[in-house]
Amino acid sequence: MARKIVLTSGKGGVGKTTVCANLGINLAKLGFRVVLFDVDIGLNNLDVVMNIEDRIIFDITDVIMGRCRPRQALVQDKNISSLYVLPSSHAYNKINILGEHIKNVIDILDSSFDYILIDCPAGVDDGFRRAVLPANEAIVVVTPHLSSIRDADKVIGLLNDYNIDYKGLVINRVRGDLLLNGEMMTVENIVRALNLPLLGVIPEDDAIGASNSLGLRVQSIESARAFTLLSENIHNGSKKIFDCTYKYRGLVGYIKRNIKKHV
Repeated sequence: MARKIVLTSGKGGVGKTTVCANLGINLAKLGFRVVLFDVDIGLNNLDVVMNIEDRIIFDITDVIMGRCRPRQALVQDKNISSLYVLPSSHAYNKINILGEHIKNVIDILDSSFDYILIDCPAGVDDGFRRAVLPANEAIVVVTPHLSSIRDADKVIGLLNDYNIDYKGLVINRVRGDLLLNGEMMTVENIVRALNLPLLGVIPEDDAIGASNSLGLRVQSIESARAFTLLSENIHNGSKKIFDCTYKYRGLVGYIKRNIKKHV
């Protein structure tokens, strides 16, 4: 039976899809069978991040309309055999797809996988309900910005109306130099504000943003380590959090911080 985890944020642009993709990759590398399910119908980009755009034959609308079985719509990752993507649709009228439809598809795949990660669209409208309804766990993704945290707080309140057994927090795009300079909201303050267990902290990584736009998988050593710790925390229940400030400490770190401040 799969763990069905929805990744949500409320606010768009926080890197939720990137977190979903990299979490799935790392869980699959640990040996688990993983499906990444894109429920952002009409505005989807998980297929771009996972570099499967040119390999899609069927998508979720084909499954729901009965044109194929769920297994036929899965696109297997080129590099990791236990990782699959169930792509969304670029053009389908999303009003006609309900949370119950998504749940039925997930129920069919349930016994064949260890993890089903559901990439939720931004906002709290019908798309949110469609993504959250089939899940029994939720990861709320935020960035260290007040608007992101406010939107996440609203989402956390809404999650209480669903059958979500566990909620956890991932803080994305954290800059260690700004933290040490007192120019970014601290991890501790964010956790205190949202009152959720912290699952992971992901550093700001220019390589990820550039590679996502090209459908590549390029990370710094720091972000790769951060996603590894995140996947281990989710599976094992451990609490190892990546320290985004380590390379900016001490005299050399102080110099790095000041150089970065003026670049």
